[in-house]
Amino acid sequence: MAKRDYYDILGVGREADDKAIKSAYRKLAMKFHPDRNPDNAEAEDKFREATEAYDVLKDDQKRAAYDRFGHSAFEQGGFGGGGGPGAGAG
Repeated sequence: MAKRDYYDILGVGREADDKAIKSAYRKLAMKFHPDRNPDNAEAEDKFREATEAYDVLKDDQKRAAYDRFGHSAFEQGGFGGGGGPGAGAG
């Protein structure tokens, strides 16, 4: 399943400043926090998704990488891994 855009998850635009990102995250965190929604798997998933988005967008370096490369900036191996078939075979 494809990951949703972090800005869409938080409901902010790409031009959002740190304050807007934090405010949007806090609103979602309060709404979907597992303590407020016991035994609600959907709320837990939304909370986890919002937290993941916030963890990236609150960090200037991670946000820049995400803006440039999207989710692939954080996938296993990332960019420059160069591990195609036969890589390292000598």
